Amino acid sequence: MEQNKAIYIATIEANSGKSIVALGLMHLLLGRMARVGYFRPIINDYPEGEQDNHIATILSYFKIPMQYEEAYACTRSEVVQKNSRNQEDQVLDKIISKFKAVESKFDFVLVEGTDFVGEGAIIEWDFNVLIAKNLGIPAIIISSGRGKTIEEFENSFVLACDSFADRGVKVLMVVANKVQPENRELVIERLEKELPGDILIGAIPNNPALSNPSIREIVSALEGTVLFGDAHLDNQAGHFGVGAMQLRNYLTHMGENSLVITPGDRADIILGALQAHISKNYPSVSGIFLTGGLIPEDSIIRLIEGLSEVVPIISVQEGTYNATNKVAAVKPRIYPENHKKIARSLKDFTRYMPEDSLAERLVTFRANGITPRMFQYNLLKMAQAQVKRIVLPEGTDERILRATRDLIQIQAVEITLLGNAGEIRKMVALKGIDLDLEKVQIIDPRNSPDAEDYANTLYELRKHKNMDPATARDLMEDVSYYGTMMVYKGHADGMVSGAMHTTQHTIRPALQFVKTRPEVSLVSSVFFMLLADRVVVFGDCAINPNPTAEELAAIAITSADTTIAFGLEARIAMLSYSSGSSGQGADVDRVREATALVRKERPDLLVEGPIQYDAAVDPKVGRSKLPDSEVAGRATVFVFPDLNTGNNTYKAVQRETGALAIGPVLQGLNKPVNDLSRGCTEEDVFNTVVITAIQAQRA
Repeated sequence: MEQNKAIYIATIEANSGKSIVALGLMHLLLGRMARVGYFRPIINDYPEGEQDNHIATILSYFKIPMQYEEAYACTRSEVVQKNSRNQEDQVLDKIISKFKAVESKFDFVLVEGTDFVGEGAIIEWDFNVLIAKNLGIPAIIISSGRGKTIEEFENSFVLACDSFADRGVKVLMVVANKVQPENRELVIERLEKELPGDILIGAIPNNPALSNPSIREIVSALEGTVLFGDAHLDNQAGHFGVGAMQLRNYLTHMGENSLVITPGDRADIILGALQAHISKNYPSVSGIFLTGGLIPEDSIIRLIEGLSEVVPIISVQEGTYNATNKVAAVKPRIYPENHKKIARSLKDFTRYMPEDSLAERLVTFRANGITPRMFQYNLLKMAQAQVKRIVLPEGTDERILRATRDLIQIQAVEITLLGNAGEIRKMVALKGIDLDLEKVQIIDPRNSPDAEDYANTLYELRKHKNMDPATARDLMEDVSYYGTMMVYKGHADGMVSGAMHTTQHTIRPALQFVKTRPEVSLVSSVFFMLLADRVVVFGDCAINPNPTAEELAAIAITSADTTIAFGLEARIAMLSYSSGSSGQGADVDRVREATALVRKERPDLLVEGPIQYDAAVDPKVGRSKLPDSEVAGRATVFVFPDLNTGNNTYKAVQRETGALAIGPVLQGLNKPVNDLSRGCTEEDVFNTVVITAIQAQRA
């Protein structure tokens, strides 16, 4: 089979949802290879200073090392002008030239076709086919199911595939986008019957979270002035309605993520909506648009300024009727700043597309090395290969519930939530979380049939520490103790907690009775640091304040084993303020002794120490200071001399470089228990659960 070095994304019509496929494909490709480029042959015309939204989003979100000007060949007006003068060949020559320049720099190139808007849209389909033909690359064809019968949908794909085939362009896949969820399987069945058997079929249901515009987009369309809430302009506007009735009546008409449209002098609606947003008894509010150019009185403004939580409040000149019509006409799009919508798109792509089959056809080689996105992609596949049950004690936390939804949807793990079932269901409904609780085990420790057995087990394990039965029963009502006991008893494979509890509260039960593996002398932690172009491991940055030489050696060995277990190469740098044999002092001597212990206990590991950070990461500095070292300049595992240094360093790297830090990942326990930061995000919860599941596979 000939190697593919690019793929062409073509759409049949405007507003087909091409962005979700482009984002998903880029994510898929970066999980398979290190260098993936992006190219658009033709873009729309933009005013000076503005950029093509597709290019800006892909390059910035995936950190593609390209300049904006490299990522496209021609503007729409250039193409229309050349075609009107029968100079089509000049357009193709320019497209091929710029594409080849991108292709030469990358292992693979994702090529995204035109948008079918504005002047010249009538010739776009044939021109997209012609471009793919001249670039010599296969295609993926997308069409939207909105407003079409199943017969119309089928026919559009058949005609499109025939058009490409007639020009000698291979169609790898068709994607039926924005289909009704209940029709998804039917659409796939009908397309498989009508299209050639070697064409993959994908079908993505319509997702309101992607179909709804953000407040930022509506502000732009209405030329509004933001009065409050600049930081929340990426909120999605779901249900919207006019606040013209009395507040008591309007509140009953609110839906989740309500966009409130009301005249600027309706202080009762404004303040009522803000109060409803923070109330547990009403849906959240995404934004408030004040019509007629009216601004609330100074006393109302001062009141709003003093509130702790304010949604975007925008003033527009339009009257209420016109403003409402314009809001309804706004077409949502994905832009670089809206990470929530991008993440939602990637999750939908992963959930509904046949990724493995597609990757097999797209990628016929594997590049050397592993990038952060390759690492994350591989983690997910490892978790899915042997599904484990993870208990999450903080079952009513919104971040926990949203991460649970995503983990369940992609079948990465099985989940047990601890907490009152009624409270959990109420939170899911109130926050509009699309979580099927029938697929989740919910246990309330206070009413669990296992509580007595768990308490007796805890008593037997801790009675030598003066534990009495009554105390054991009380502790089993604590979610951290209950969740840890589930892990100990084998009723769960691992636990993740800490979103609402301290580190000590999370890990104390694990240290008391899960304990360390026989070959490990102490519990320690690592962070997986996902830098711009590589993944490294930092340890210990969370557990041991002032480790001895023996403890440093243990941390180094366990961290190296963790690194290898997660598919990374382990080259250990034992960090200090001195490199080699030149430094003197108790601290550097301790690191030197620890390095010797690692070499003695594990001669199979590559280790260097004491070594300074710059010598560990910079090949030139490494050769200068330690010319014979196999680690200097190429380290992947960094062992810090104490907690003060490690914790500050990982946070500095994370904040200053934008690196994603996954952890702390506890290592050395018989069974995995991991801690979250109380400031964790949904993504942090997701990543930590996946890591924990993989640890459970190896326990």
